[in-house]
Amino acid sequence: MATGTPADQSGAVILLFITIWPLFALICLGFCLARADFPSSGFWPAAERMNYFVLFPALLVSSLVDAPVRDPAILRLGGAAVVTIGLAATLLAAARRFHPAPAARFGPGLQGVVRFNTYLGLAITASMAGPSGLERAAVFLAVSVPLVNVLSILALAETGAARRPRVLIRTMARNPLILACLAGITLALTGASLPFGIERFLDLLARGSLPLGLLCVGAALRPAAMRQDIGALAGNAVLRLLAMPMLAAAVGFAFGLSGTEALVLVIFSAIPTAPTAYILTQQLKGDGTFMAGIVTGQTLAAIGTIPLVLYLFGFP
Repeated sequence: MATGTPADQSGAVILLFITIWPLFALICLGFCLARADFPSSGFWPAAERMNYFVLFPALLVSSLVDAPVRDPAILRLGGAAVVTIGLAATLLAAARRFHPAPAARFGPGLQGVVRFNTYLGLAITASMAGPSGLERAAVFLAVSVPLVNVLSILALAETGAARRPRVLIRTMARNPLILACLAGITLALTGASLPFGIERFLDLLARGSLPLGLLCVGAALRPAAMRQDIGALAGNAVLRLLAMPMLAAAVGFAFGLSGTEALVLVIFSAIPTAPTAYILTQQLKGDGTFMAGIVTGQTLAAIGTIPLVLYLFGFP
């Protein structure tokens, strides 16, 4: 928890604000540009695809190549990530027994709690912890991205093809983020270097990923989707933005995490859910309007909750 004199606490709040507000400014700019139809309505889906399939995988690989994957603290971070997400999903499944909900509704609710906006998480981590933070965040993603994807698919599809192991494996094998994490982890474990300037090439691609990703997050916001289910949206936001970081902090403490590893775990538990959750929900015939409302409401609320959570847990 945050401690110190009032002057120290005030300085910490100002530092957090200076660190985080430019990231949300990019989200707001993306929202404004998309509403102004600039540069065109077709630009934003294309930009999102470019980032998802090219720029962001390059960022993951370049961050993982030199990551200290054999460091015990890194291994504990991976374990803490699995336990945090697993506990949250288990508690939601248990609560569903008392408040039954169809998969079309439960799927978006679960995604709203366990998934995370990777672009925002990496941007905050980079701002607060630099390259070492990005390395640890990439390891967190290598563990968490496959897990949250499997949980999301299972929650959205109680019956049918999407629950078959073959379909799950095929879906995971096509995910560029999972493939990038596997490639980066393999390079880190083998100690292989990237020849012929490939690492520099990936680094150049990676530099465009986070700003473009945040702009795309803003472009994808749908305020109209928040007009329904206000109570459910608010409850889901509280679980994601406040309860999840509290759970993560408790799990991190149990795993003996500190410093950058603890920061990464709390950041990725305190950020809003992923905009791509809406795409998966639509593909598996879930409640798309509810999912869009969750994404939009959490992203807007996170402007206030993220600095509050980081301050209360003593970061920076």
